[in-house]
Amino acid sequence: MKRLRRVKILATLGPSSSEETIIRNLSEAGADTFRINMSHASHEVMRSLIERIRNVEKEIGYPIGILADLQGPKHRLGTFENGSIAIKPGDLIVFDGNSKPGDEKRVNLPHPEVMAGLEIGHRLLVDDGRVRLVVEDRDENSVTAKVVVGTKLSDRKGVSLPDTELATSAMTTKDREDLAAILEQEVDWVALSFVQRPEDLAELRKLCRGRVSILAKVEKPQAVERLEEIIELADAIMVARGDLGVELPLERVPAIQKQIIRKCRRAGKPVIVATQMLESMISAPVPTRAEVSDVATAVYEGADAVMLSAESAAGDYPVEAVTTMDAIARSVESDHNYPGIIHAQRPEPEPTGADAISLAVRQIAETLNLSAIVCYTASGTTGLRAARERPITPILTLSPVPKTARRLTLAWGLHCVVTPDADDLDQMVDKACNVAFEEGFASPGDRVIVSAGVPLKTPGSTNMLRIAYVGSDGIGSG
Repeated sequence: MKRLRRVKILATLGPSSSEETIIRNLSEAGADTFRINMSHASHEVMRSLIERIRNVEKEIGYPIGILADLQGPKHRLGTFENGSIAIKPGDLIVFDGNSKPGDEKRVNLPHPEVMAGLEIGHRLLVDDGRVRLVVEDRDENSVTAKVVVGTKLSDRKGVSLPDTELATSAMTTKDREDLAAILEQEVDWVALSFVQRPEDLAELRKLCRGRVSILAKVEKPQAVERLEEIIELADAIMVARGDLGVELPLERVPAIQKQIIRKCRRAGKPVIVATQMLESMISAPVPTRAEVSDVATAVYEGADAVMLSAESAAGDYPVEAVTTMDAIARSVESDHNYPGIIHAQRPEPEPTGADAISLAVRQIAETLNLSAIVCYTASGTTGLRAARERPITPILTLSPVPKTARRLTLAWGLHCVVTPDADDLDQMVDKACNVAFEEGFASPGDRVIVSAGVPLKTPGSTNMLRIAYVGSDGIGSG
């Protein structure tokens, strides 16, 4: 299962990929982490998928990460007397809390928090932005909005609110129930949808109590405005371009994607690019040229992972989609321009001993053309610091904690192996060389560089490096 690429692939499971055989095929094709979308998965389905993933993990002998994606608040219109109404620019529509079916003049918006937060000048985007309205007037019980773009409003269409910060939590009652079920399982990441403010993440972190890592989905303008605070509180970030492209002008999304990736790399937090990456492969065996360029751009920018949604969850070609994404990533990373692009984007290290060691490890490994960087990590911190440097040299991450190894399957360039911790420095070097040999990263006579924290078994204390030769029996010396 040694990957020939650094960027990771996150594949969503669903009706097309729920069987254990398909999950194994996806893993062999290149999927490193699997996403379970709680918008569509019941607790029973979630538990079944997790069991199947863990069965595949035992079979292949390598850690597999699992991300559970909370649905978050979904705002939808009520219903209409005839299922829909025709509209045109300039029409005025009243939105209220009355559950009575709507007509040409009014419609139910059954979300009190939305009604309370809307102000004059705020936009309402309906049906993924196909209909745009602007609030013209409001009173205590209703909001009047003018149609700017659109021809039809119909039952239960989704409503986005790019200008409105809601006073309510990003977590719904359903999310809390789903989270309670998730925390009972072997899940490594929980994704929070529609994050608006850092407080949303603080609330989730309090509920999780360290049992899972937290990923924040950036898909609202309010999150972009407070991006650095959100990155600080999250363990990872997802550029969720679907809703982001609805609530912001489409032409702004590429620049925001680049901004988010740069900030996450500077902070040493994994960043995932998601939504419509290979959208045409839902129904076609090959992607469009534009989709190939889109995936390639994310790889060139140094994203930790790229994600498949409906392509792997509900499409006709789930395994082919993963295979295609893997091929694109490998092609980009073999481009002679790739190292220079990654190097130019590399952030400056923080003024800490651990960052200085990680920088030195990369520089030594590249200067001496070493075969591998071997990181010992219990908490994952050493591995993430190594990934932050984006070295050309392969990174082998050894951890005695299966949960840590699974979590790091989302981070750039880390090949994770679960192995018992070393008892002393000599054993640490021997084990590092032996695993590098067994995993195909080094041959007898090659050199590797080992980084860890001393004293051993002390989380977050990266302060030591050592260069070692791989002996004929795979045992190290040096």
